Amino acid sequence: MGMDGFREAAAARLHEKGFSVRAAARALNYDHAYVSRVLNGRQEPSAALVHALDTLLGADGSLIELDEEERDLFAHSLRASGDRQPPPPEAEARIEDFLPAGDPLAPLRARQGRRIGEHGAEDLQRRVHGLRLADDVIAGGDLLRPAVRELRSAVRLFREGSYTEEVGRALLVSIGELAQIAGWIASDAGEHRQAERIYRLGISAAHQAGDATLVGNVLGSLAYQRTNTGDSRAGLTMARTALEQAGVQAPPRARALYLDRVAWAATQAGEIRLAVRALGEASEAIDRPAGEDEPGYLYWVDRNEIEVMEARVHTELHRPLRAVPVLRRVLDRYDATHARELALYLSWLAVALADANEPEEAAATAGRMLALSADVASARTADRSRVVLSRLAEFQDVPQVSALLDAAAA
Repeated sequence: MGMDGFREAAAARLHEKGFSVRAAARALNYDHAYVSRVLNGRQEPSAALVHALDTLLGADGSLIELDEEERDLFAHSLRASGDRQPPPPEAEARIEDFLPAGDPLAPLRARQGRRIGEHGAEDLQRRVHGLRLADDVIAGGDLLRPAVRELRSAVRLFREGSYTEEVGRALLVSIGELAQIAGWIASDAGEHRQAERIYRLGISAAHQAGDATLVGNVLGSLAYQRTNTGDSRAGLTMARTALEQAGVQAPPRARALYLDRVAWAATQAGEIRLAVRALGEASEAIDRPAGEDEPGYLYWVDRNEIEVMEARVHTELHRPLRAVPVLRRVLDRYDATHARELALYLSWLAVALADANEPEEAAATAGRMLALSADVASARTADRSRVVLSRLAEFQDVPQVSALLDAAAA
């Protein structure tokens, strides 16, 4: 039985048991839209979802009767950390739930590498920040290989080198930061499984370093990816855990960022009150003065970013009168050298304008977005381009929209 057979068997079993897709998703603590896409053949299921459906429907393994090659892939997928089903949002999640299997950062017993001092740790931190700045202007598809190379080099340095306890902690912090940005780059390139493995490595490094703010940043990034790849319930659990892990003592911009991720995940999970409350708290947090201990990696979190997230939430909720003015205001002052982010923000404005029944202006905005993203090697901009074109297809009788759709098809 292949994956098509799985879908047919699952649909038949759901009907037999009297389950709607929504009821099954709720019972399994999965996002309804994700389960629906899987059963309709629009998205491949994770091994965890296949296993969970088999258990829920009392199929005794019949939903996972795969051929030998598929069974091997399924077994490997189920063992992978990325497919572990997270605890439900009402349960208390622990950071340990998100650590990778084993200890990939364990130093070698017989370390033969060079002695690493403060200067070596500082050099690694500079390389991390350089990669972070590169991500501002270079898309994931072009930056992934050097990012992974840097991460492997840093982990090897930590495992093979010798150093004091203080330097060792500094190395762990740099590895955690490097994993966060490398994971982000991998996610932008569409390599979501690789990104999740990298993020979990970063969580482990930050956890071992005792840096709660960094743990929150890396786990929050993983939460954001989970939310954006159809598993909003897992994303919400992770985002809330990241916020709780960082605690009230976290720097204001860190709390604002983590609250933004909670708001986004809550929106996608249909928990609108939680989303609105998180947005309000994020807005309050971003206005608080930063302390001297604020990490450098938060440099990009500002009022613009918080307002963009507010506008994205309102767009998702089909509230264009709230979303459009905010997006226009932010875009008027946004750095044009950040082509990927500018294209993404334009995509939200285009959708909001379509919701406001302004198809001509939406088409003009979409045209600008498509031109900006044409040479950007980013899975995120590619996904948003499809969303925008799909939304505008409803106005294909409008000349400006028709011309845009024809040009995109060509």
